[in-house]
Amino acid sequence: MRFLPDRFTLTLLVTVLLASFLPARGEFVGWLNSLTIAAIALLFFMHGAKLSREAILAGSSNWRLHLWVMFSTFIIFPLLGVLFKWWSPVDVSPQLYDGFIYLCILPATVQSAIAFTSLAGGNVAAAVCSASASSLLGIFVSPLLVGLLMNVHGETGSLQQVGTIVLQLLVPFVAGHLSRPLIGKWIERNRKLIGKTDQTSILLVVYAAFSEAVTHGIWQQVGIGSLAFIVAVSTLLLTIVLVMNITMARRLGFSKADEVAIVFCGSKKSLANGIPMANILFPAATVGIMVLPLMVFHQVQLMTCAVLARRYQKKQQRQQQAQTV
Repeated sequence: MRFLPDRFTLTLLVTVLLASFLPARGEFVGWLNSLTIAAIALLFFMHGAKLSREAILAGSSNWRLHLWVMFSTFIIFPLLGVLFKWWSPVDVSPQLYDGFIYLCILPATVQSAIAFTSLAGGNVAAAVCSASASSLLGIFVSPLLVGLLMNVHGETGSLQQVGTIVLQLLVPFVAGHLSRPLIGKWIERNRKLIGKTDQTSILLVVYAAFSEAVTHGIWQQVGIGSLAFIVAVSTLLLTIVLVMNITMARRLGFSKADEVAIVFCGSKKSLANGIPMANILFPAATVGIMVLPLMVFHQVQLMTCAVLARRYQKKQQRQQQAQTV
């Protein structure tokens, strides 16, 4: 049972502190932006290369499970985000409420959703298919929901933003997946190295986003009280969705293995998709504050799901022991 932040989260925190005290300025900003675009392309190329077509096909037939996961990800979550902003119970920066809406419209994670499903003894094939489909759909659905729910269309409109996202995220993803027959074995042998590449790309985007935000006074808008508010809301939001997913999985008659996949695919939000996408969808000055709720939610979901996965695992072990007696 783990309650402390993982190493990557601590590195994220260090990156935010570095951007706070030593933000990118002057000519370095242009160079950093170019490097960030290249890093995002590499990140999604690697995501595509890691995606196993066989695993997707193995879990693709469970359409009821996938339908509910998509409903949870792209309907329930956004509705909660909109209702929360409408309620606005605490006097904090309006951009934080927008940040929670943005968090709520993002697709599910892939790697951690599959890892927790496997640990908890769930339907791994269905989790691979569902999480991957969510990630791909998010490339199109999330920017459209940003335009619909947040009234953010940018200078060239939502369709142009979708085109930019397709070019920067989907094209590298598809190229990576098509390259899998050539580099798939190397990818499997070097998963740890690929994981480090993913994390480095995210850290680079976070540094660029927070550098811009710091120069526009993010820490004058977000204090300790606001950070505590973000933690509390992230915890509440995750709890509501977890309870809804568990309850509905049981009411709809899903097996325990399918319930596990629904819980871990339908309640998580992707940092790897969310930060690069925010870099395209929002003005540079606001990206930092917009992704702050996502960064906090990321750690809350990891700690909560780690505890939940262990509980599922122990329950399954007890049932197996009872059957062998």
